[in-house]
Amino acid sequence: MELRHLEVFVAVAEELSFTRASSRLHLVQSGVSSAVKALERDLGAALFDRDRHRVALTHAGQALLPAARATLAAAQAARDAVGEAQGGLRGTITVGTMVSTGGLDLPALLERFHRTHPGVTVRLRHSASGSAGLARDVVAGGLDLALLSLPGQVPAGLRLRPVTEEPLVVISRPEHPLAGRRVRLAQLAGESFIDFPPGWGNRAVADRAFAAAGLDREVPFEAAEYNAVIDLVRGGLGIAFLPASVAAGRADGLTVIEISDHVFSWAISVATPASRRLSGAALAFLAELPSEEGLAESRIAQADSR
Repeated sequence: MELRHLEVFVAVAEELSFTRASSRLHLVQSGVSSAVKALERDLGAALFDRDRHRVALTHAGQALLPAARATLAAAQAARDAVGEAQGGLRGTITVGTMVSTGGLDLPALLERFHRTHPGVTVRLRHSASGSAGLARDVVAGGLDLALLSLPGQVPAGLRLRPVTEEPLVVISRPEHPLAGRRVRLAQLAGESFIDFPPGWGNRAVADRAFAAAGLDREVPFEAAEYNAVIDLVRGGLGIAFLPASVAAGRADGLTVIEISDHVFSWAISVATPASRRLSGAALAFLAELPSEEGLAESRIAQADSR
């Protein structure tokens, strides 16, 4: 059994597509298919059900996936150890991230990290399921770590470290009856909201706040991108919660509705696996993220501004 075959298997399992896996691995598709067939021969089991329209893991493939990820992680750890002994980190880390990372300047962080560790490749991944999907991928081994927002109890198998936070604000069209006013949360309960799908961190913050207050809210429109949410608000289809930095930077011509009896705070954390050793490259990336002391300073600044 070759490590390369396991790497190809994991890529196909994560992409559920031989075409996307070949693109990700920079291999011709016939090479991807040959590697999977060779692994299936070695193991004596089919790993994928595949036809012209779909690719799915078999029971054997589902059983192999976590073990394959663990084997590749152990091999990478061995490479990291040799690389460090020779004076520099090498390897690849896969980092999950949200559409926006609030006060964390991710491009600047990546530039700084690459300058310090040029031998490390960073792969960024998003999840169609938002923060909930990122959390599952960290636990399953598809991501080394992730920047996400998970209000409430920490899911099993994860460690969370706070990175940054900022307020959520409600935006509306200027002609909305509540635009520019200071209102109680209950006064918003009857409004139509535009929000991200369930599983996204900022959606969870709002849902939990209304539920804790014993209030229902209607979300007839969902979108998974800030500009789409803003466009729907501009179209008069409802009001929306947005991170304050996004509202200030992108929501020109819209108005903030201030909430007097509740503070909505959107916290971003870095999630790492609780039961899996991080590679040297992943640990170095963690070290570049803001400390909890920096987060405390951010909270003080927010409080002073209110």
